[in-house]
Amino acid sequence: MTRMRLFLLRNQMIIGNGLANFIGVNITEIISHRSVSPPPPEAMTLFGRVDSIFLPLSFSLVFVVTVVYELPIRRFLRRCYQAGGAYPGVDKPARQRLLNEPFFLIAVDFVVWVAAAVIYTTAIYWTPYGPSLAVGVFFRALFVGIITTTIAFFVLEWRLQKSLVPLLFPEGGLYATHGTLRIRIGTRLAALIAAANLIPFMAFLMIIQKTFYSDYAPDQVLDQLRMTINTNSLLFITLGIFLTILVSSNLTRPFGDIIQVLKNVRNGRLNRRVSVRSNDEIGYVGDVINEMTAGLREREKMRQSLELAREVQQKLLPRGAPQPMGLDIAGKSIYCDQTGGDYFDFLEVGSPEDNKIGLVVGDVSGHGVPSALLMATARALMRQRSYLPGGPAQVIGDVNMHLSRDVEDSGQFMTLFYLVIDPVRRSLKWVRAGHEPAVLYDPQRDVFEELRGSGMALGVDETWKYQEENRRDLANGQVILIGTDGIWESRNPEGRMFGKAALLDLIRKNAALSAEEILRVVIDAVKNFQQDVEPEDDLTLVVAKIKTDGSQRV
Repeated sequence: MTRMRLFLLRNQMIIGNGLANFIGVNITEIISHRSVSPPPPEAMTLFGRVDSIFLPLSFSLVFVVTVVYELPIRRFLRRCYQAGGAYPGVDKPARQRLLNEPFFLIAVDFVVWVAAAVIYTTAIYWTPYGPSLAVGVFFRALFVGIITTTIAFFVLEWRLQKSLVPLLFPEGGLYATHGTLRIRIGTRLAALIAAANLIPFMAFLMIIQKTFYSDYAPDQVLDQLRMTINTNSLLFITLGIFLTILVSSNLTRPFGDIIQVLKNVRNGRLNRRVSVRSNDEIGYVGDVINEMTAGLREREKMRQSLELAREVQQKLLPRGAPQPMGLDIAGKSIYCDQTGGDYFDFLEVGSPEDNKIGLVVGDVSGHGVPSALLMATARALMRQRSYLPGGPAQVIGDVNMHLSRDVEDSGQFMTLFYLVIDPVRRSLKWVRAGHEPAVLYDPQRDVFEELRGSGMALGVDETWKYQEENRRDLANGQVILIGTDGIWESRNPEGRMFGKAALLDLIRKNAALSAEEILRVVIDAVKNFQQDVEPEDDLTLVVAKIKTDGSQRV
């Protein structure tokens, strides 16, 4: 920012107000000199004497009052200059005064012209022309005040939006600034109607009124009246066009900016903002759109982050199921959000020669990012602890102790079922930590059994002692299922649940299939049952099937 730029910015409103007064005075002068009965030369001489005293005093007073009013604004602009044109920070008093300045200046202008009406009327009253001319002078000064304040309204707003608002409100937010008057759209239109209709109407009334006091012959009066009407019509048409251009600029520019930003949003481009330069309804809409696009940008960032989290979490799940001798295993998790709290894993237990496999299925309370984080923590703890000596009860007890300390006072917890299968000895060992029991189906006897046990969910009580359950009578073809409630609590469009009975019936009918095929049948059945209903919970299922030997499937 240069010194000249600083000077122009600090005096924008003074220059605009002076321009409005200059236009108003000259319009009135043209109307007066082109009127049917212009003031006599002696009166014009008296007016000149009063002008030589009143005009310098009034304009000096307006200048001083304006500068005093603008002190916070001028200090802000000085800080901008010292910062090299950079935004020096929010200045609430400067913002409030800037938005109120058009109203303040037009009020000052009108007071000055009312004072002018009184002074000029008093001066002319004591002349030989008497009260009749004094009345005309009074209304002439008021007429100048009306024209000046009307023009100043548009000129000052235009200068405000073009030069000063971008500096004090680079991020918009004019509508949210308290303690300010608002230049609403209705106010602009009312002022434009007054400028283009009421003021010309008043001027023509004054012209017609003067014809009654004219000393000219009728033909001279008509000729003078024709010339006066033509001049005034051309003058007010020009003024109307000038003000319409200002109003159009103040309205169409922000609307065009809003439309362009909305087109960008429609096309997925969220980096552009509406340039908000007014505190009217348009400015409010601009601020709302900017807030909307900012929110959309944050949502897009969140979506990308969740997508990345989903990819990371999917990689935490087993990519494939191990196939130890005597077992056929498959597992899958489907999340209702980008990330979820369901968890399954296949763990090596003991040495590779033991051929034991640990199946883990967990369900964190809730779903989404918090549940995904707890799921990742539990996975890490389970994997780390499973390689150390100890039975299932000791493993789950140690994992619960660490997890409880991590989620203390958070209200989160995790149900978990941990099953160790020894296909060589045809035995099972398991711990049930608040999770739904696993199901064992024997197709030879057509019997379903639940692998029950007592145990609290992980993360609730770090001192809880878990109990290990076991059995030793596994037979070829038996199917073991460990799942989460997202399967049987899935709902269809009528609100009916899928239910455990339907799940068990699927197992009974498809027990001859491989573990992977059984898994696929169950998941497809649940999806078909849900139809178009969005799932409310994550779905996880692990299927293990006892094989005849290491190469032949049952």
